[in-house]
Amino acid sequence: MRARHALALAVVPMLLTGCGGSSSSKLSSGPDNSKVLVVLADDLKLQTVDNVVPVIRTKVASAAAQQALDKVSAALSPEALINLNKAVDIDRQTSTTAAEKFVKDNGLDSGVSGGSGKLVVGGANFSESQTLANVYADALKAAGFDASVKTVESREVYEPALEKGDLDVFPEYVGTLTEFLNKKVNGPKAPAKASNNLDATVTALKALAGPRGLTVYTPAQADDKNAFAVTKKFALDNGLTKLSDLKKVKDLVLGGPAECPTRPFCELGLEKTYGLTFKSFKSLDTGGPLTKAALKDGTIQVGLVFSSDGSLGSL
Repeated sequence: MRARHALALAVVPMLLTGCGGSSSSKLSSGPDNSKVLVVLADDLKLQTVDNVVPVIRTKVASAAAQQALDKVSAALSPEALINLNKAVDIDRQTSTTAAEKFVKDNGLDSGVSGGSGKLVVGGANFSESQTLANVYADALKAAGFDASVKTVESREVYEPALEKGDLDVFPEYVGTLTEFLNKKVNGPKAPAKASNNLDATVTALKALAGPRGLTVYTPAQADDKNAFAVTKKFALDNGLTKLSDLKKVKDLVLGGPAECPTRPFCELGLEKTYGLTFKSFKSLDTGGPLTKAALKDGTIQVGLVFSSDGSLGSL
């Protein structure tokens, strides 16, 4: 989904539990609980692996491009991604500035050469994707490419743009792209090919991407799964720590990107895996300021966020 994606480590010590087992920490009240957003644990494991992975058009793939982008993946730990998001979303650096610093601090601006020609790196319309696109572009520039960044909309728009050559490179997410291509190639009811196994999911992704003229490089350790947040006050008031707890709450309004109701890792998945029924859905953004504001003002009770969001609190 991403929309992944679209979350700092010190601020969110339990952050990744939003995508896996239930939280064992106790909820504590506080004066700002109505403004603090927390992730409910994905106790039934709706989400699959969603590691950040470079995808490039096969026609422009090269040894230099692979070396540069694989070097980025090697430097991109979960903590590094959270800190990049914190730099942009909390500390208010631009994606360009945060990417520049990351590339320099991790030695991604040297050690690779031989690149030539233009490469357009796509970035989706949320900050993490923009930052990663700038990291990719800076690393590719250091390798000798004339790389630039172009902002695009949802995966339904940018994946075909990659195939057509309007874009050359994209920072993608393993599980989400696998299922997007799986449904595109095999139909909306095709059995899932993404799973909790990274190697198996990458293998499936390569098999789907190759015939469409796309090459998949090495995934990073960093991942950014869909996660679902509520306010800490709402969690306290309703005794919530995990997504399955939402079954005891009535009249829930879900918020997220426009495509959420039709995505298997968003509303469809919540309905099928958790048996949840929502009063309504409100189209907002992909884990961004609109969704967070709607949670805080009570317009929605549950909102799609990303597990790497540096602004989330803890349960």
